[in-house]
Formats: sequence, structure tokens, C-alpha cells
Amino acid sequence: MNHLDTPMSILEHLGELRSRILRALTGFGVAFLLCMVFANPLWDLVQAPGLDAFRQLGRGGFIAIDVMEQFSIIWMWTPLVAAIFLAMPWVIYQAWAFIAPALYPRERKWAVPFIVCTAGLFITGGLFGYFVVFRYALIFLLGIGGPVNVTPLISIELYFERFVNVMLGVAVIFELPVLIFFLTLIRVASPSFLMRHSRYAILAIVILAAVITPSPDAFNLTLFAVPMILLYFLGVFVSYLLVLRREDRKFPWKMFLIWLVTVLAVVGIGMGVYWRFLAK
Repeated sequence: MNHLDTPMSILEHLGELRSRILRALTGFGVAFLLCMVFANPLWDLVQAPGLDAFRQLGRGGFIAIDVMEQFSIIWMWTPLVAAIFLAMPWVIYQAWAFIAPALYPRERKWAVPFIVCTAGLFITGGLFGYFVVFRYALIFLLGIGGPVNVTPLISIELYFERFVNVMLGVAVIFELPVLIFFLTLIRVASPSFLMRHSRYAILAIVILAAVITPSPDAFNLTLFAVPMILLYFLGVFVSYLLVLRREDRKFPWKMFLIWLVTVLAVVGIGMGVYWRFLAK
């Protein structure tokens, strides 16, 4: 339902959708051309986790098997993936600008926080995948063959494929709070419903983490699943704030902060006792 004074027809909606898609693609195209100029430095960033793993293991390296492999990976696909992250704020803005007319005026005020949080979480997810998930997984996977004298010589095409799967997979998963907030905004879900079914959400998150995580060990699975579970409950919390604002109720911030400080203090004391026990 459109809440504007003059509702748009179906053809006008389609025209607006076409306009927004073209603007998003134009912004992405500009970002792609800019990233092509810096293709070599971008590739240095892409291969850095692999080179670091090779250095730690003391063996291995990258190879190019096909004639066109270096050109396609370094000069085409690497700038393309970089352009996705660079153009994400602009693409999200176009998406919001399309759906905004269907929202109430007070809900349209969420535009800036929505765009900033969505783009920020996407980029944060990519950074988490780059600096944490992918690096630890590489060291584990490339080191498996060490005891049996297997030297890892990895094709840059296969390496880049794994790199993109982890980077984009983690980046998309980090959008979970935004998805929950949006579903609450359009009244498809509610905080009470999400909390009642949280056990199923946690199970689904663990299964998804097992599928996306590039290594099968429990450490990397936990490293991936725990932030996803925290993001789920963060999304529930933000959706609860939205419901309170919609119903003109205030959140008990004072009691919440007291509870949060207490929990953090207990966890800190527990961790201190645990590390003291290990030190002995």
C-alpha cells in the first residue's frame, strides 16, 4: 500500500523500478572502472592471506594453469568483486529510495540509519571474512598435507573462487540484523515471534555455517557460527526498539545498562579465573 497523497500506478512503479536499477548499475559500473585502475594493488590484497599461510607453513605458492587465468582473475574478477563492496552504499540507497514511498512518514526517517547500517554490516562482514575466517581456514587446510609431504600449489582461479565464497558469504550473513529489522518494519515478523523460534534460528545458523565455512574443523565452525548467532539476537533487539517506538513506549535503558555491565563483569571475572587456572 502506498502512503503518498497520489498513489502510483503499476506502470509508474515499473518505471521507477527500472530507473532505480539503471542508476544502481551505473554506480556499479563507475566503481568497477575505478577498481580496474587499481587491479594490481587489489590483487595484492586478495592474495595476502594465501601468501601469509604459505609463509607460516614454510612451503607452497600460487600458480596459473590456463593462459587467460591471470588476466581474467587479476584484471576482471578481482575489480568486479571490489566494485561490489565499493558500490554497495549506492545500491542500497537506490533500493531504499524505491521502497520508501510505500512506508509511513515516520518510518522513512530510518533511511539514513538503514543505509549506513546495511552498508556498514556488509563491509564489516567482508573484513571479518578476510582477516579472520579465511586466514584461519587457509592455515588449517593448506597444512593438512604437511605430515605426508604434500606441497600446496594452488591455482589462482581456485583460490579466488574460495576467497569470493567466503568474503561474500560472510558479508551477506552480516546483513541478518538488517533483514530482521526490515521484516519487523513491514510487519512480517515480530520480536516475540523471533524469540519464540530462536532455537530453530540457531540450528539453521549452525547448519549454514557448516556449509559456508571452508574448513570442517569445529574451531572454524564456531568462529563463524557465534558471530552469526550474536547478529541474530542483535537484530531481534533492534526490532524490539522499533516496536517500542511504533507503540510510543520507552525502552528501560537504565536497567538494561545495569544488566549489561553486570553480565560483562561476571564474564570478565570468569575468564580471569579460567586463565589463572590454566597458568597454574
